[in-house]
Amino acid sequence: MDVFGLIGNPVGHSVSPPMHEAAYEERGMDARYVTFEPAEDRVAAVLDGAEALGIAGLNVTLPFKERVAELVETDSLAGRIGAVNTVDFDGEPTGYNTDAAGLVRAFEHHGVELSGSAVVVGAGGAGRAVAFALADEGMAVHVANRTVERAESLADEVPNASWGGLSALEERLAGADVLVNATSVGMESDETPVPASALHGELAVLDAVYTPLETRLLRDAESVGATTVDGAWMLLFQGVEAFEIWTGRTAPVETMNGALRDAL
Repeated sequence: MDVFGLIGNPVGHSVSPPMHEAAYEERGMDARYVTFEPAEDRVAAVLDGAEALGIAGLNVTLPFKERVAELVETDSLAGRIGAVNTVDFDGEPTGYNTDAAGLVRAFEHHGVELSGSAVVVGAGGAGRAVAFALADEGMAVHVANRTVERAESLADEVPNASWGGLSALEERLAGADVLVNATSVGMESDETPVPASALHGELAVLDAVYTPLETRLLRDAESVGATTVDGAWMLLFQGVEAFEIWTGRTAPVETMNGALRDAL
């Protein structure tokens, strides 16, 4: 049996196990996906133990993505982002950031062409993955964050990027093609980090929040005719990417999507 899993703290809320196990069943694999919740000072030991036990692959979630990037070899993208959310133990343990590919594939699935300019709200771990992903697609990226210094720091690392505070969102979004909310605003309350007046029908809007699936930002965007993409699509496709890295097989996307949405 192949064992895959997830490390984070907490992980009890994760919907990755049913999504991945549905894929294993669809592909006829003898495999399981389990969760681990180590203390922050035990992450290195967990990685060593996983390799010793023959675990095939691990996903990584908060608060360990940056720490794991320091502990394993990374591919070039994960190295630039400075965060790992997928570790493959086939040979030397190698870290990847599939959040970036998950974002791109979520937009592609909805027919959104990633060209022109993008606004990324948030400069944390998710914001870093999103900003690098869009820049690598050739987009001009503007990073907006409540703490302007964090936006500036990220923009200095991302090619062709600018930065600013949240107060300038209306001006920045006027000519933008893509908007991504990479903050947790909207997860615990009916709030949005973007004023409705700043949205327009030429935007494609992805909210990385996936609980609830329909956030206030997405409702506001839909009301002006924008293309909307809920956060479960990014979650799905980062999992799809991880499955394909671990197994070398094409992931059963529809099966994984069905299991994910049932779990949500």
